Amino acid sequence: MIDSILNKLSEVADRFKEIEGLLSQPDITNDQSEYISLTKEYSELSPVVEVYEEVLSVQEAIKETSEMAEDNDDEIRLLADFELEALKNKETSLETKLKQLLLPKDPDDSKNVFLEIRAGTGGDEAALFSGDLFRMYSRVAERQNWNLEVVSVREGEHGGYKEIVSRIEGSNVFKHLKFEAGVHRVQRIPVTESQGRVHTSACSVAVLPEISEISDINIDKKDLRIDTFRASGAGGQHVNKTDSAVRLTHIPSGIVVECQDGRSQHRNKEKALTLLKTKLLDSEKGKKDAEIAENRKVMVGSGDRSEKIRTYNFPQNRVTDHRIKMSIHNLEGFLDGDIEAMSSSLLEANQAEALANLEKD
Repeated sequence: MIDSILNKLSEVADRFKEIEGLLSQPDITNDQSEYISLTKEYSELSPVVEVYEEVLSVQEAIKETSEMAEDNDDEIRLLADFELEALKNKETSLETKLKQLLLPKDPDDSKNVFLEIRAGTGGDEAALFSGDLFRMYSRVAERQNWNLEVVSVREGEHGGYKEIVSRIEGSNVFKHLKFEAGVHRVQRIPVTESQGRVHTSACSVAVLPEISEISDINIDKKDLRIDTFRASGAGGQHVNKTDSAVRLTHIPSGIVVECQDGRSQHRNKEKALTLLKTKLLDSEKGKKDAEIAENRKVMVGSGDRSEKIRTYNFPQNRVTDHRIKMSIHNLEGFLDGDIEAMSSSLLEANQAEALANLEKD
C-alpha cells in the first residue's frame, strides 16, 4: 500500500519543484492572485514532499545496508544488522507520518460553531443537567480563549435550561468540539429525590459549524415565516419590554430557530438567519453522510443526537465516553471544563480510524 502512495507522490514532488521554479521568477508578484495561489499550494505540499524525500532516502539506505549484511566479514554483518533494524524502524515511523499528512483535512475544523443543548428524558433533572453542560462548555471556551454568546434560551421551571443555543467563536472551535455531538446521560440523585435513589436523565448536544458565506444558501421568502416576541430570561429590563426577539420558521423543512440575545430586532434576525442557513446546510450534509457512510467526516460515532455518547456517573465520580471506552474519575474537574484529555483521545481515535480506512484503499 505504501508503495502505491509513494508512486503517486512522485508526481506531487514534481509539481512541488515546478511551483518552486515559478515562485523564483522575478515577475511572479505581478499577478497577485496567481502568486497567492502558488504560495498556498507550495505551503501545503512542502511538509508532504519533505517526508516523502526522507522516506526515499531511508529506503536507499536500507538497500545499501542490506547488501552489507551479506558481507563475509562477521563484524560488518553484525554492524549492518544493527543499522538495518534502526533504519526499518525509522522507515515505519516516516510512513505513518506520511499517511497522517495525506489524510483529508476537515474543511470545517477552523470554523466557529453553534452549540445547542436540549433537555431530554428526565424532566426537571434533565433541564438542570443542561445547565451543567452549558457551564462546562462555557468553561472550555474560557480555557481556550474563545468568545461565547447566547443566541436563544428557554429556561427550566426549576433551574437549568429546556434548551439553550450559543455561538462560540475562536481558533479551531469545531475541531475541538465536533465529537461532543450526541446524547449525554447523567446518573445522580436529584435534589428533589427524597428517598436517595439514583435517576438517569439525558440531554442532546448538537455542534454545527457556522457557514462562512451565508449567501451561498438561498432561502425563498415565501418559505419563511417570521415572528417577533418579547425575550424571556436574562437580558435586562429593556429586552423584556420590547418585541426584539425573532423566531424564523423554514416551512418546507420545519426547522425553527430563535434569537433573543441582542436588543436590536434587526440584529437578532441576522443571527437567526445565519443559524437557520447553518442548520439547512447541516441537514443536507447529514443526508449525504447517510448515503455514503464510509465517507463520514466525523468517524468516531455518527455524531447523531440520538446516539448515546457519554455517561456522567455522579455516585462513582466517573465520566465515560462509550465510543472510545474511556473513563475519567474526576467528574467535578471535567464539568469545570477540563475535557482536554477526552477531546485529544477522541481526535486520536478518529485519526486512527481514518488511517485504517486509508490503508484499505
